[in-house]
Amino acid sequence: MLESMRVKGAQQQRKYTTFIMDPLLYPSIIKQGRQLDFHEFTSKVAPLTFGYPPVLSSTFPGLWEQIKRSFQLLQGDHLVPLTDSMMVNLMLVFRQDHLDRDGDWRRGSLYEFCSSVMFEATFLTIYGKPATGSRHRGMDNMRKDFNEFDNMFPFLIAQIPIWLLGGTKAIRQKLISYFLPQQMSRWSNTSQFIQRRSELFDQHDKLKDVDKAAHHFAILWASVGNTLPATFWATYFLVSQPEALKMVRQEIVDVLRDSGIMFSTDKDVMLSKEQLDKLIFLESSINESLRLSSASMNIRVAQEDFSLRLDNDRSVGVRKGDIVALYPQSLHLDPEIYEDPQTFRFDRFVQDDREKTDFSKNGQKLRYYLMPFGSGSSMCPGRYFAINEIKQFICLLLLYFDLQLDDAQNRPNLDSRRAGLGILMPSLDVRFCYRLRAV
Repeated sequence: MLESMRVKGAQQQRKYTTFIMDPLLYPSIIKQGRQLDFHEFTSKVAPLTFGYPPVLSSTFPGLWEQIKRSFQLLQGDHLVPLTDSMMVNLMLVFRQDHLDRDGDWRRGSLYEFCSSVMFEATFLTIYGKPATGSRHRGMDNMRKDFNEFDNMFPFLIAQIPIWLLGGTKAIRQKLISYFLPQQMSRWSNTSQFIQRRSELFDQHDKLKDVDKAAHHFAILWASVGNTLPATFWATYFLVSQPEALKMVRQEIVDVLRDSGIMFSTDKDVMLSKEQLDKLIFLESSINESLRLSSASMNIRVAQEDFSLRLDNDRSVGVRKGDIVALYPQSLHLDPEIYEDPQTFRFDRFVQDDREKTDFSKNGQKLRYYLMPFGSGSSMCPGRYFAINEIKQFICLLLLYFDLQLDDAQNRPNLDSRRAGLGILMPSLDVRFCYRLRAV
């Protein structure tokens, strides 16, 4: 199914956005990397959103390609030290903030809990530790500023001038100031990824310090902007289903036991990337929560006039500058693909104790059936790290704590204000209780 919208451009020239609604046609769009480009859109919008000059210009020759290559440091063998570092930092935050108490029940708000732990642990993993001590000061204030900026993010992506958005520009400048080179140079245990990007920026004299800092701030948003709500939803769905939580918790204990580790709450635990890869029910739970909560839009800009072949029988004319868009939420909630699609089923992506990849529509197997991270050249380069850190967080939460949702509270809905931009926020926070497990 195709849908087109006419949009008036800046020159009153009519342009079209064509939505491809049939997931069986997705491969035809995704493989058109040359004629349908993602980077033209992001290279225009990202500088306006995060406050740095476009790097595709001749002012910074070769920088854009080098920046793209730096994302390889989030994948493959580089994922192992990143995963290990994240585990250490999660354990640090959990131990100092939540594991230094007795076994009495404590109350909290689930999104706030997930957000505070993941924000700081991710920051330490990506950017490193401060010159003195193991944790940066002022993380709560920084996260508060980040949330205020993030609330305005949909308007910035829509290219609303920042000066129309109240104090957003001042908040953005404050966030950017955290990453000025003279400050970051004092940090230790910085990831290879950020080290490499800093080296690239230093090779360009025309890139000001504040511009370099803005690039680093953009990576902060990319690292946590979607990961925080994704962590909340995965945690919420598991805690709301005690039997699912019990099974996933036992899977984690079994993987540790198979490695010769008998878990105890008075000891720190480490889970390697290899061990995380064995947690198929946990991964299925996370994928299921992503299916239910993601609402990203995959945008491509036509680089020339051409006829886009959809299948053997259909094609559509596309003009240079027109947009072709995929909206995977429609396939994520398609009852023909996912039975009872509004219901969380923690084992939906498991079949015969292995990952299930066989999903169909109209009797045809889908190549793309779960797309929370984009597609093709626009697929999030940090997706493997994101999945691993969510796994690590939930592992620690389930191993160390008993968890209960408060009774008599409304179920959170998806807040549609971020539709098209990734994982949707909850409409409200959720009250819960937690206590140290007796293990």
